[in-house]
Amino acid sequence: MLSAAVSTYLALRRAAGFGLKNAGQRLESFAAYSDRQERPFVHAATAIEWAGQSNSRHERSRRLGDVARMARFLHAEDKRHEIPPAVFGSRSRARPTPFILGDEQIAEIVRLAAQSGYRTLRRQTYSTLFALLACTGLRVGEAIRLRYADITPDGLMIRATKFNKSRVVPLHDTARAGLERYLQKRRPYAPDDDHVFVSLRRKPLLHSDVEYAFRKLVAAMGLPGGRGNRQPTPHSLRHAFAVRALRTCPDGRDHITQHMLMLATYLGHSKAELTYWYLESVPELMGEIAERCQAHVFGSKS
Repeated sequence: MLSAAVSTYLALRRAAGFGLKNAGQRLESFAAYSDRQERPFVHAATAIEWAGQSNSRHERSRRLGDVARMARFLHAEDKRHEIPPAVFGSRSRARPTPFILGDEQIAEIVRLAAQSGYRTLRRQTYSTLFALLACTGLRVGEAIRLRYADITPDGLMIRATKFNKSRVVPLHDTARAGLERYLQKRRPYAPDDDHVFVSLRRKPLLHSDVEYAFRKLVAAMGLPGGRGNRQPTPHSLRHAFAVRALRTCPDGRDHITQHMLMLATYLGHSKAELTYWYLESVPELMGEIAERCQAHVFGSKS
């Protein structure tokens, strides 16, 4: 039965540090589909048929890509496993162009958050949260999962995050002071919960809470919104941090390499290419790169 081979494959990859939660579910679904057709080995036509049941082209390519990756592993031991061709195209999806917020826009978001709604803890919660995202580059999920114990003398302890890695994010003295001012009001509000950020329900903030609050603020500022448009999201605060960090990159090949590696580690990227993506996705950065290249090749104009 193919299910046994899938279980072995997933156990081996998970032992190597891969989570494979969604991919594992897809492969188990494929194995069950193949077993019902009494196919104990990966059969290309069966894989294409199973993957083609999805309505989304991207999901079809992702499903087939998962099977192909596993099939290559199994084929090395048993040639009866067939590697299906990528008939649905690449499984990777182009990352959308980020909306980069300027310093004045970020300051306005924080200011409006501090004045939004009734005079409740909500004002301090969102103004502090959005300021923290902007000055640390945290993901929203990382910030709303923070607990009191994660605020350490060395910075914020970000535990088992997106790629199951932990890291420490240093805090500037001003950021630490702002966070402490918030906590002085937050601690007595929900004393039985140790999450740093809580809602008016006295529960940890949800992604949907943060998204809703942010959309209200950017709409009040007149920033673009709506499906299909490049629009600001809470993640735009992280993008803005990354762009500011890249603009401070020193000259010199060795310095640039070290800077990019440190920034990738700081942001919690699993691959350095995820950090380099900002270079090709932000026109302002590409313009600065072009100017430096021109100066290097033709010499600076005096």
